[in-house]
Amino acid sequence: QVQLVESGGGLVQAGGSLRLSCAASGVIFSLNDMGWYRQAPGKQRELVARITSGGTPNYADSVKGRFTISRDNAKNTVYLQMNSLKPEDTAVYYCNANVYRYYSDILPYEFWGQGIQVTVSS
Repeated sequence: QVQLVESGGGLVQAGGSLRLSCAASGVIFSLNDMGWYRQAPGKQRELVARITSGGTPNYADSVKGRFTISRDNAKNTVYLQMNSLKPEDTAVYYCNANVYRYYSDILPYEFWGQGIQVTVSS
Protein backbone atom coordinates (compact mmCIF):
# COMPACT_ATOMS: atom_id res chain seq x y z
CA GLN A 1 0.00 0.00 0.00
CA VAL A 2 0.88 3.66 0.05
CA GLN A 3 1.37 5.81 3.13
CA LEU A 4 1.17 9.59 3.24
CA VAL A 5 2.77 11.15 6.30
CA GLU A 6 2.21 14.83 7.03
CA SER A 7 4.42 17.03 9.19
CA GLY A 8 4.93 20.68 10.01
CA GLY A 9 1.65 21.64 11.60
CA GLY A 10 1.23 23.42 14.90
CA LEU A 11 0.16 26.63 16.58
CA VAL A 12 1.05 30.02 15.11
CA GLN A 13 -0.09 33.58 15.61
CA ALA A 14 -2.06 35.40 12.95
CA GLY A 15 0.26 36.75 10.29
CA GLY A 16 2.76 33.97 10.85
CA SER A 17 3.92 31.17 8.60
CA LEU A 18 4.02 27.39 8.59
CA ARG A 19 5.31 24.85 6.09
CA LEU A 20 3.55 21.52 5.75
CA SER A 21 5.22 18.49 4.22
CA CYS A 22 3.72 15.23 3.04
CA ALA A 23 5.94 12.30 2.15
CA ALA A 24 4.58 9.35 0.19
CA SER A 25 6.05 5.90 0.65
CA GLY A 26 5.21 2.30 -0.17
CA VAL A 27 4.35 0.72 -3.47
CA ILE A 28 4.71 3.64 -5.90
CA PHE A 29 5.36 3.49 -9.61
CA SER A 30 4.58 7.16 -10.11
CA LEU A 31 2.69 9.97 -8.41
CA ASN A 32 0.04 11.84 -10.32
CA ASP A 33 -1.68 14.91 -8.85
CA MET A 34 -1.05 15.70 -5.18
CA GLY A 35 -2.82 18.17 -2.98
CA TRP A 36 -3.83 19.58 0.36
CA TYR A 37 -7.32 19.74 1.77
CA ARG A 38 -8.55 21.04 5.11
CA GLN A 39 -11.46 20.52 7.42
CA ALA A 40 -12.47 22.95 10.13
CA PRO A 41 -14.78 21.93 13.00
CA GLY A 42 -18.36 21.68 11.80
CA LYS A 43 -17.41 22.22 8.17
CA GLN A 44 -16.88 20.01 5.15
CA ARG A 45 -13.46 19.12 3.88
CA GLU A 46 -12.37 21.62 1.23
CA LEU A 47 -9.63 21.90 -1.32
CA VAL A 48 -6.72 24.16 -0.38
CA ALA A 49 -4.33 23.52 -3.26
CA ARG A 50 -3.38 20.85 -5.77
CA ILE A 51 -0.39 20.37 -8.02
CA THR A 52 -0.02 18.24 -11.12
CA SER A 53 2.84 15.85 -11.74
CA GLY A 54 4.29 18.49 -14.03
CA GLY A 55 4.17 21.15 -11.33
CA THR A 56 1.09 23.17 -12.32
CA PRO A 57 -0.64 24.46 -9.17
CA ASN A 58 -4.27 25.23 -8.46
CA TYR A 59 -5.47 27.15 -5.38
CA ALA A 60 -8.66 27.86 -3.54
CA ASP A 61 -9.56 31.53 -3.80
CA SER A 62 -9.28 31.90 -0.03
CA VAL A 63 -5.55 31.10 -0.05
CA LYS A 64 -4.38 32.61 -3.33
CA GLY A 65 -1.42 34.90 -2.81
CA ARG A 66 -0.74 33.51 0.67
CA PHE A 67 -0.11 29.79 0.18
CA THR A 68 2.29 28.08 -2.21
CA ILE A 69 2.19 24.40 -3.12
CA SER A 70 5.26 22.65 -4.49
CA ARG A 71 6.57 19.14 -4.90
CA ASP A 72 9.82 17.22 -5.06
CA ASN A 73 9.24 14.24 -7.31
CA ALA A 74 12.59 12.69 -6.39
CA LYS A 75 11.47 12.57 -2.76
CA ASN A 76 7.78 11.79 -3.44
CA THR A 77 6.96 14.81 -1.28
CA VAL A 78 4.53 17.69 -1.56
CA TYR A 79 4.82 20.91 0.41
CA LEU A 80 2.47 23.69 1.41
CA GLN A 81 4.07 26.99 2.38
CA MET A 82 1.49 29.01 4.30
CA ASN A 83 2.16 32.71 4.85
CA SER A 84 0.04 35.50 6.33
CA LEU A 85 -1.99 32.96 8.22
CA LYS A 86 -5.42 33.93 9.49
CA PRO A 87 -7.54 32.45 12.28
CA GLU A 88 -9.93 31.14 9.62
CA ASP A 89 -7.11 28.94 8.29
CA THR A 90 -7.40 26.88 11.48
CA ALA A 91 -8.25 23.32 10.48
CA VAL A 92 -6.97 19.79 10.15
CA TYR A 93 -4.97 19.66 6.92
CA TYR A 94 -4.97 16.47 4.88
CA CYS A 95 -2.54 15.40 2.19
CA ASN A 96 -3.99 13.70 -0.88
CA ALA A 97 -2.25 11.85 -3.69
CA ASN A 98 -3.25 9.95 -6.80
CA VAL A 99 -0.81 7.09 -7.21
CA TYR A 100 0.05 4.62 -9.94
CA ARG A 101 1.29 1.72 -7.85
CA TYR A 102 2.34 -0.49 -10.74
CA TYR A 103 3.23 0.05 -14.39
CA SER A 104 0.10 -1.90 -15.32
CA ASP A 105 -2.31 0.37 -13.43
CA ILE A 106 -4.78 1.92 -15.88
CA LEU A 107 -6.02 4.53 -13.42
CA PRO A 108 -4.36 5.97 -10.33
CA TYR A 109 -5.51 5.12 -6.80
CA GLU A 110 -6.36 7.86 -4.32
CA PHE A 111 -4.73 7.96 -0.90
CA TRP A 112 -5.11 10.28 2.09
CA GLY A 113 -2.85 11.18 4.97
CA GLN A 114 -4.00 11.01 8.57
CA GLY A 115 -4.29 14.78 8.89
CA ILE A 116 -2.34 17.38 10.82
CA GLN A 117 -3.64 20.21 12.97
CA VAL A 118 -2.95 23.83 12.09
CA THR A 119 -4.14 26.39 14.63
CA VAL A 120 -3.87 30.13 14.04
CA SER A 121 -4.46 32.33 17.06
CA SER A 122 -5.72 35.90 16.79
